[in-house]
Amino acid sequence: MLIFKVLSLLLSYPQAEMLDALDEMGEVVDQEPRLSQPCKRSLQALLANYHGVDLLDVQEDYVALFDRGRFLSLHIFEHVHGESRDRGQAMVNLLEMYQSHGFEMDSRELPDYLPLFLEFLSQLPSEQEALQLLQDAMPVLSLLGARLNERGSQFAAIFDALADLAGEPEEIETIRQQAASEGDDETLLNIDAIWEEEAVSFMANTSCNKAQSDSSPINITPREQFTQLRNHSLHGG
Repeated sequence: MLIFKVLSLLLSYPQAEMLDALDEMGEVVDQEPRLSQPCKRSLQALLANYHGVDLLDVQEDYVALFDRGRFLSLHIFEHVHGESRDRGQAMVNLLEMYQSHGFEMDSRELPDYLPLFLEFLSQLPSEQEALQLLQDAMPVLSLLGARLNERGSQFAAIFDALADLAGEPEEIETIRQQAASEGDDETLLNIDAIWEEEAVSFMANTSCNKAQSDSSPINITPREQFTQLRNHSLHGG
């Protein structure tokens, strides 16, 4: 599924090679039958914004959006496990899944980095398996998309495309409520202190004993606030 490759590139730190491939990426978007026409138009608008830009400018904008806070972190398990030990084991399981499919990482990114995950999906021989793995991750990806929509970012088109491909999770309305009601990203206010405190290696902190794996290593359980927000809504609080 080449569309996963395109979405991976669009979510990655901008490089000259990506800017050189904009036309080819646009063709893949146009030819993807699973995407709705509104979604295709939004993706084409995002691609069009890269034509004629200064690479350093778009790189700076990318860092400002995705790399200076937790709310829009592109590391999937950060939104599930935070900084707990469970995140390290989840990444070990995900890495083992990559390796079992012959997918070797050639970057320094952690296994749960979303562009890397999408690159992996693009290389799976089974579309059904790729879509199932994507569906497992949709609660987190939908939250990221909702937060980008709240900010009026065109990058939301990427997450709308993922929802077109995999379907929205059952708790989508709760997720949107959370994104709409959140305050400021505290990481942005205290980023230096937080990063200094968290200078740890997740992989080094994992247990030596392999945990029992779930049916899917990318299985996502929404964080507690989803449940709390849902219960609050059900009880009319």
